[in-house]
Amino acid sequence: MPVYEFKAKSNRSQCAAIDEAIRVAQFIRNKCLRLWMDEEKVGKYDLNKYCAVLAKEFSFAGKLNSMARQAAAERAWSAIARFYDACKRKLSGKKPYPRFKKNARSVEYKTSGWKLDSDRKGVTFTDKLGIGHLRLKGTWDLNHYSLEQIKRVRLVRRADGYYVQFFVQVDVAVETEPTCKAIGLDMGLESFYTDSNRHKEENPRFYRKAERRLKRLQRRVSKKQKGSKNRVKARQRLGKAHLKVRRQREEHAKRLARCVVMSNDLVVYEDLQVRNMVKNHCLAKSINDAGWYQFRKWLEYFGQKFGKVTVAVPPQYTSQTCSICGAIVKKSLSTRTHRCTCGAELDRDENAAINILRTGLRTQGHWGTWLLDSRNAWGEMTATLTEATQSEQVAS
Repeated sequence: MPVYEFKAKSNRSQCAAIDEAIRVAQFIRNKCLRLWMDEEKVGKYDLNKYCAVLAKEFSFAGKLNSMARQAAAERAWSAIARFYDACKRKLSGKKPYPRFKKNARSVEYKTSGWKLDSDRKGVTFTDKLGIGHLRLKGTWDLNHYSLEQIKRVRLVRRADGYYVQFFVQVDVAVETEPTCKAIGLDMGLESFYTDSNRHKEENPRFYRKAERRLKRLQRRVSKKQKGSKNRVKARQRLGKAHLKVRRQREEHAKRLARCVVMSNDLVVYEDLQVRNMVKNHCLAKSINDAGWYQFRKWLEYFGQKFGKVTVAVPPQYTSQTCSICGAIVKKSLSTRTHRCTCGAELDRDENAAINILRTGLRTQGHWGTWLLDSRNAWGEMTATLTEATQSEQVAS
């Protein structure tokens, strides 16, 4: 479901009303979670019914739209469902037990509680919290969609202001010409990824480049007196700096993923467990800065949109296995060159990318029969240079 985001033009009273709506939604979510903890056999529909009880018991909760209250209860159930799913699958490690929200940043409305302007450049929230009319600033055109297609509207608070997001139910599939090419991607820290064509994509390291400025802004926050207006201003500057790094990382992942998917019919990548990898305190900052999860998310989205195949394969032994003879060559993380007794000598990441592609082809059946080439066992596959990215954007 595509999400179209607009910047909201609001005054101080409207900002205070939006903050109040976010607090009420957080309160309802936490109360629903507490009900699930205290009572047995509480289901999703029990939480929805409990919203009406909270509206009668607390006057401030009754001011929020009824469907917005239900959306807050659904957020609580989403956390509960993740915990149940982890228990059923018997995942190793600590289970994601639901936690109470302390600093929520959004409130979600369903099909009621809001009304779009006739020109689709403004939205009015009709509940009793007093948000009122908000002008929308953005380049997306909502006139292409009917009101029945807009399933949810979300108000989001960020460091640089408030945003309105529209969730539109529409088929995003786009017909494209087949390229008859496949590629394997090995994610890394020295390079963002190395593909099976021996192309290395540079790791932008957005956080590392901005780290000096972020530390300076953090020191300024620490020096301000708690509760003062200067401290609030310093926190806003720090929040905007962090938001810029986040947006840079997200935009890089989006553009690169679109380029890779448009250039190949089959994209094979590693099924990395980032949550476990960041437990290594020596590499945690670099792993988080790389943004592998954002890249994978956009790969899967564009694969579905353009009708391409994206396959996640287990990363075990992709670097240790020789891509020529299949022998296991043990090597430490610092060893960057793969050398085998069969005479193979190539970059460690290139060897892993070829193994990843081979595993993906084996998973997808006989894809590799039309990829063979007289010069190379894997054929001449397309390069995935950033310059090949098309200018057309998608909903973020």
